Amino acid sequence: MKFKLHVWRQKDANSAGKIVVYRVDNIDADMSFLEMLDTLNEQLIAEQQQPVAFEHDCREGICGACSLVINGVAHGPNRGVTTCQLAMRNFRDGSDIYIEPWRAAKAFPVIKDLIVDRQSFDRIIEAGGFVSCPSGGAVDANAILIPKEQAELAMDAAQCIGCGACAAACKNSSAMLFVAAKVGQLSLLPQGQIEANTRVKKMVAEMDRQGFGSCSNQEECQAVCPKEISVNFIAKLNRQYLKAMVSD
Repeated sequence: MKFKLHVWRQKDANSAGKIVVYRVDNIDADMSFLEMLDTLNEQLIAEQQQPVAFEHDCREGICGACSLVINGVAHGPNRGVTTCQLAMRNFRDGSDIYIEPWRAAKAFPVIKDLIVDRQSFDRIIEAGGFVSCPSGGAVDANAILIPKEQAELAMDAAQCIGCGACAAACKNSSAMLFVAAKVGQLSLLPQGQIEANTRVKKMVAEMDRQGFGSCSNQEECQAVCPKEISVNFIAKLNRQYLKAMVSD
């Protein structure tokens, strides 16, 4: 297979970026999208050109590092997969492919080429995405009984890998699905209910402070989420936030 790649190149955060066109040949249909980029970089290095900088780590759909917008869609055309899980057989041989970094206003500034700074998500977690507990021996896993439905719902939220596709897909650069998943994961379990009101207020406030926009209820976030987390968690977040503000 061969492709014409339109890749976003940007030297650093302070430089202007632009689309640069490259051609790659002899791409195996079973290659992942990142392996195709590896092939491109090998070609660029052989030609003594600067390779394309892109982020990756596990390449198993676990870490969420492979943050790319492919043909205008976060993580590419397939549903429920990360970029590293996207195979080149999903593209027509000889087609044009546009590759860009996450776009999320000031919240995800570009570091270089296709790599963006996603520390804003870390700051939201630091604001309240945890359960405070004294050190010492851990309680047995089955010591606190949790209804099966509630436990499974918490696990659905806990699938979030913090990749940022939700914010990159939203026209308002909203991080509501990410925050809703992290808040929901903890608030659904007994250990997280003690700090539930404080947690939701702090995390929503930090989300706003980091420059993310408001939810427009168009569900682009759910459509591109590699773990297919439901927007129902956003509704739960809104109810919990209102409850916390009224409680004050």
